[in-house]
Order: sequence, then structure tokens, then C-alpha cells
Amino acid sequence: METLSSSSILPANVSQPTYNRKLLKPGIVHIGLGAFHRAHQAVFTQKAIEKTFGAWGIVAVNLRSADPVNALQDQDGLYSVITRSAEGDKADIIGVTVDWILAADRGGDVLAYLSSPDTRIVTLTVSEKAYGLDPVTGGLDLQHPAVSADIANPQAPTGVVGFLVEGLVRRRERGLLPFTVLCCDNLPSNGHVVRRLVLEMAEKRDPELARWIDDNGKFPCSMVDRIVPAATEETRNRAKSLLGVEDRLAIETEPFMQWIIEDDFVSGRPRWEAGGAVFATHVEPYEKMKLRLLNGSHTLIAHLGILHDLEFVRDVMAVPEFVQKVERHMESVVGTLDSVPGIDLPLYRKQLLERFANPTIAHRTAQIALDTSQKLPQRLLSATVETLVSGKDASAFAYVVALWIKSIHKRGDLDDPRKADILAAAASADPADPSASFFAIKGLFPPELVSARDWRDQVNAELAKL
Repeated sequence: METLSSSSILPANVSQPTYNRKLLKPGIVHIGLGAFHRAHQAVFTQKAIEKTFGAWGIVAVNLRSADPVNALQDQDGLYSVITRSAEGDKADIIGVTVDWILAADRGGDVLAYLSSPDTRIVTLTVSEKAYGLDPVTGGLDLQHPAVSADIANPQAPTGVVGFLVEGLVRRRERGLLPFTVLCCDNLPSNGHVVRRLVLEMAEKRDPELARWIDDNGKFPCSMVDRIVPAATEETRNRAKSLLGVEDRLAIETEPFMQWIIEDDFVSGRPRWEAGGAVFATHVEPYEKMKLRLLNGSHTLIAHLGILHDLEFVRDVMAVPEFVQKVERHMESVVGTLDSVPGIDLPLYRKQLLERFANPTIAHRTAQIALDTSQKLPQRLLSATVETLVSGKDASAFAYVVALWIKSIHKRGDLDDPRKADILAAAASADPADPSASFFAIKGLFPPELVSARDWRDQVNAELAKL
């Protein structure tokens, strides 16, 4: 069957770009060509360009995986986003990507774009673990393979922070302003985090470079939200049925999407508000709400699913007892949240429950459970500390930690950057204090929780029930 391309004749009910793609010029470099970016930032950018045309084409960079890059090449930079709901399926063709690069093969081309005056924004979706963040200090992890390699050989970077710093070095040499770095990953105060990592790596190269970035660079915070399951063969078959052609990059997602952005850019930005983005002075209240209510609940659901052999989020949400667990968790989280401008929290929680239960979205619990050690601090543990400091009941959070520990024992393996430490903790667990070996993992749990004997006993009590 024919593969999606610029010459494909598609059904009339398939939405296609309304701008002239031949006139589109690069203005954004995006690092992390995964499903989430394709269903989120790229969609917002296409909507912005359709509203106000400008030089905001996306150069899509993947650090190591060649498959999406090759697929974009074969499909003239086009792919479909299938929005699924009870009302039916809708396909949109996204064409805002103007170049696609595998950094492992063409690192020089990535640096050429980063040092080009045409590039004004760099957006990032590389997952929490890719930044080389030290969980203890909050700064660079000098043992992280990409971080250590990029410090040793900075002109040929391999990691995201290394590429950003070398790109900024070359811009400074050319007399250009920095690009704006817009992190779209689930890190608390993500712009501040990335700024610190970039400045630390720059400082190791040249203190003057670090001062120049600090004085001129912009690292706005942002909060992103859209449920985007990993694509499957069923996804591609559904796309084939809707489009009449094959699409190797087809993805499925929900109707809901949200992007809250701090409006702090060096050299302009697209009109992302045309797609519904909200620009705010302070993103942190929205970010905390999303990380703790949506992502924290997702972690709970994921490990419930693993323990009970339920493959998808929707399967967990079909069990009334488990829905009650999620509702109890959300109730505990709300007590830790700040006021969120323009958000009705009871309505937001109701919408989350409906989104989780969407019968058309096949979001695997195993996918959400990946890298849990990197996600627990911002999704769960910070809320636990705040709850205990306020003297309130934190047993709902103890339950989630117990679920995670129990799921490790059940699986006997996991996909996590701290796999060796976690499996060693599981193997050495003391039946009299089964969580102790996990609390002893360096830098995983904050000291306030390690020393909270009563709360740790709650974790053990939940483990005993499980």
C-alpha cells in the first residue's frame, strides 16, 4: 500500500495543513522526536502557523533512535495524529516539520542549526533521565554517561545539555543572541532546572560563557498535558483505514491538550495561543497541579495495573475499588496545592477521572511505570513531605510507595536508570522492615521521609496488606 507523502490524495474528512509547506522556514529546533512531541508541541505549532504564518518550522532531532527520523524522511515530514473519543476517531495531518536529524549520525548538522540566526527557540522532550540530573544535588550528575562524555569532549556532544551548551558557544562566537530553551518535560520548575544544568556545564568550559548565558539566555518554565500512548500495530492499522495510505508515524491521543508557558522569550515565539496555549507569569501552580494530580495518579494506576495484570489505564479505571483509590489519592494531593488561576480543581479532578477511563485510549500501565525512580520525587514524595510537615494524614502516599515496591517484587525486573540499586534493595529486603532497603537507596527518598519512622511504618503496613 502507498505510504503517506506530500503527493497522497487523502479523504476529505482528514484535516491537512492549510499553509504552503514549501514556504515554511526553520525557526525551532526540537530535541526528542517522540510520540508526545508529535501530538503536542507540533500540533500547537501547526495551529499557530495556520493562524499567523511565520518562520517557525520545526527541525526535529532525535539523539539516538533512527526509526522516527527515517519515517519522517520517507513521508516528506508528514504524519497523522488520530484523536479518539466516544464521538469517534478524527485524523489530522501534521506538516510543520521541515527537517529531521539523527544526532548520533549528524551531530554537526544539529550544531549548525543551533548556531543559525534562524533558530530562535529550542524545545525539549527527552524524558527526565536524559538530562543527567543528580537527584541529591539537583545539579549535573557527573557520572551520567552523556554528561561525562560532553565535559570531556564538548565540541562533539552526545547529550541534550551538551548540545545546548555547544550551540550557545557557537552563537556567542558569531555574535548572536542565545536561543530560548523551552523544556516540555515533567520536571518541577523545568525551565529553572535546565537553566542550572546548562550554566553548570558552561561554567566548566568557561566562566565568561556561563555569565553570558546567565545575562542573555531565557529558560521559561512550561507545563504540558496530553495523554499519548505508545503507537502499536493497531494504531497503524487504524490510520490506514482513516487515511487510505500507510503511516509509520501515526499516533493516537485524547481530545484534551494543555500547554501553560511562561512568556519569557529572547527573540519572539509562535502564536501558540491560537491552539489554546495559555501564557502565564508563573507556571509553577499549574505544574504542581498536573504533576501531583495527573502524573501522581498515573503512577498509582500503573502499579495497580501491574499488580493485578491489567494492561491499560482504562482497565484499572473499570474497577470501582481502584477508582476509589485514585479518588482518595487526589483528595490527599489537593491539600498540597497552591491556588491555580483559572482552574476549578473539583472539575479538573472530574475531568482527569473521565480521561483515565476513556475506553478508546490504550495507555499501557507498563509504559507509565517506566523510570519510576525518576518520577517519584516530583509526583509523590514532595507532596508527602509537605503533608507530613502540615501534620496531616499521608497514608495515601504510603500506599503508592508500597504499590511500587510490591510491583518490583512481582516483576523481578524493571526498566529504570536505577535498576541495579532497586533490584538490590528488593533482594535484600528484611521481612521485619520490608521498605528499609528501598529507603536506604542514596538520593531516592528525601531525608525528611527517611527519618519519618511513623510514615515508613505506614508503608510497611500497606505492604503487608498487599
